[in-house]
Amino acid sequence: MFWAYGIALMFGGIIVLMGLGIPVAFAFLLLDLIGVYLFMGGVRGFGQLINNAFSSLTLFSLAPVPLFLLMGELFFHTGLAVRVFDGFDKLLGRMPARLSVITVASGTTFAALSGSSLANTALMGSLMVPEMTKRGYKPSLSVGPIMGAGGLAILIPPSALAVLLGTIAQIDIGSLLIAGIGPGLVLAALYLVVIFIINWLDPDAAPRYEVPRVSLGAKLRSLCLDIIPMSFIVFNVIGLMLLGWATPTEAAAFGAVAVVILAFLYRCMSWPALKRALTGSLRVTVMAFMIILASATFSQILAFSGASGGLIKWALSFELPAWAILLVIFGVLLVLGCFMESLSILLLTVPVFFPLAKELGFDLIWFGVIVMMSLEIGFTTPPFGMLLFVMKGVAPPGTTMGQIIGAALPFLACAIITVALIAIFPGIALYLTRIG
Repeated sequence: MFWAYGIALMFGGIIVLMGLGIPVAFAFLLLDLIGVYLFMGGVRGFGQLINNAFSSLTLFSLAPVPLFLLMGELFFHTGLAVRVFDGFDKLLGRMPARLSVITVASGTTFAALSGSSLANTALMGSLMVPEMTKRGYKPSLSVGPIMGAGGLAILIPPSALAVLLGTIAQIDIGSLLIAGIGPGLVLAALYLVVIFIINWLDPDAAPRYEVPRVSLGAKLRSLCLDIIPMSFIVFNVIGLMLLGWATPTEAAAFGAVAVVILAFLYRCMSWPALKRALTGSLRVTVMAFMIILASATFSQILAFSGASGGLIKWALSFELPAWAILLVIFGVLLVLGCFMESLSILLLTVPVFFPLAKELGFDLIWFGVIVMMSLEIGFTTPPFGMLLFVMKGVAPPGTTMGQIIGAALPFLACAIITVALIAIFPGIALYLTRIG
């Protein structure tokens, strides 16, 4: 049971250090130093730590991260995102719960153009909440759809988090990115179903209002100018990978170039917008790479101490069916999502859960999608879901956190239903990966 001491030290130490307020990356690095000294040969083990730092940050598979982030930052700061909103606003006419439907349609489109759930939610909140409040929408059909649609960026490529997960778990990143498309679209469809059900049960949740009539010509013009051109970006990221013409890194580069081209064509590229995009993507990239550096050594320490192998043997000793262990893993991820942000959860769980999934015979790409779905749910689970606080910041004055959480619950239920569908019908996630 020596491995149990390794588990207690590494996981207990992380909880204590983060509880003291130490940033995640530095907490992991500090614990890495302690673990290397205890389990990897004392002072001589520090040389291994340095080697890990170099090898873990020079992986070609990490190149899409800054490119995806830059692509999303440019998309928002140049104003291309607002054009998408305007396009859907003209196209959707007078349908029930119109603004909620626009939110889901725009959020799904944004997910294919930006890899940041927080940025998507913040933008949709700032654009849609004032209009929804003005029209008398209740939180269930204003803040709820915004948080739901914002979380789709984790699943639908370009997803920087999927790249990080694939790198840490050492699985094919291109397949993992493509595997998120099907579940993301299924989840978006369920959101629309929930919106129509809520509006049917409570028509006052989304009061009808007079919408200016838009001619067919104006709709076609908006479609051709504001929405269809964005498919150029989607094709450069998703289409090239599906066709097998580009690796994730190449697709990320093509996507970033496509955003720049469209920004120049629309005459919305400016030096301040470029500066803000570069600063934002650099800040997140540095944080992500620091965490990757820490994770490489963390995984090795768990292996050297016997913690990973011992924990897997212990879990398998109960002789539970594979689906029961999957349910336990999903439950653990949900509980962690209530208190921790997604990168911390990846660092803690990937070194244990993915080897366990391999022993159980799970398809690791399919299992990776389950993990991403769990992280998507964690973004909105109380008490510390990041999207809850983003929405609190943009919600109308007087909106309580309880109202925000209540509005999120039906959309969280959609995500859990999607996980169940993926577990029962793996093809939802894997079909596109097999036709490329």
